[in-house]
Amino acid sequence: MHKTVRFALGSVLVGVVVFALKFAAYWLTGSVALYSDALESVINIVAAAAAVIALRVSAMPADDNHPFGHGKAEYFSAVIEGILIVIAALAIMREAWLSLDHLAPIDAPVEGLAINLVATLVNAVWGWILIRRGRRYRSLALVADGKHLYADVVTSGGVFIGVILVSLTHWLWLDPLLAVIVALNILWSGWGLVRESVGGLMDEAAPEHELDLIRTLIFEHSEGAYQAHDLRTRLAGRRTFIDFHLVVPGSMSVDQAHDICDRLEAALNTEIADSVVSIHVEPEDKAKTTTVCLPG
Repeated sequence: MHKTVRFALGSVLVGVVVFALKFAAYWLTGSVALYSDALESVINIVAAAAAVIALRVSAMPADDNHPFGHGKAEYFSAVIEGILIVIAALAIMREAWLSLDHLAPIDAPVEGLAINLVATLVNAVWGWILIRRGRRYRSLALVADGKHLYADVVTSGGVFIGVILVSLTHWLWLDPLLAVIVALNILWSGWGLVRESVGGLMDEAAPEHELDLIRTLIFEHSEGAYQAHDLRTRLAGRRTFIDFHLVVPGSMSVDQAHDICDRLEAALNTEIADSVVSIHVEPEDKAKTTTVCLPG
């Protein structure tokens, strides 16, 4: 089992614990704002389960039907999570609207907020772990899950402050208003996830800092070649696909050109984790004047 899958399974367990704590806080207080916070945790559980499936699929090796692997499965997980977030936000807004007809004071605010605070701290720690590990393993699903938990922490902090204000001021209308604010924040988070996932599904190029690193590696490890041009990259889950044209002297033997390609592939694979490199070798008459020459 890949490490990313284990972390995703951990997210399911953490989500269940956090939901139980937040629902207990809502049950004690009757606060619509705390209800909205608990409902978002349900989305966390479902999204984490979807991430487990996506990560298991993305880890499958390439086959005849999927010669480039299954890495894009992670993007579907992030899209599903974004859609679920939107559904949760709409459900929260509906509950807030219905609660306006029967506003009631918040019960046991101290106990409820204490429980909610514990759940928020659990989310904060686990979200930090997911983002760090997701970036280390180049897993969009884990990073998306971690960012979602961070968004949950922010909204929980706002709810925490709001419920205290409701208890102190007895402005009962503030409770459903907080729920609506939470829903809007959730919507924004969902939009960000969907936008990022669509970029991956549309074969978005590697980020600019990674492109700079790729260009530097090609320049530093292409001794014997004239130039490299037509560099293209695309992301598919943890994998970065890199292809470019390498111009070499027409008199160079196949073995010599192959040695240069091996050197370049080794350098790129070392610095760009899970990279797949394709190099098209060309004679010098294919050189392009718009491309910087390499050290010969």
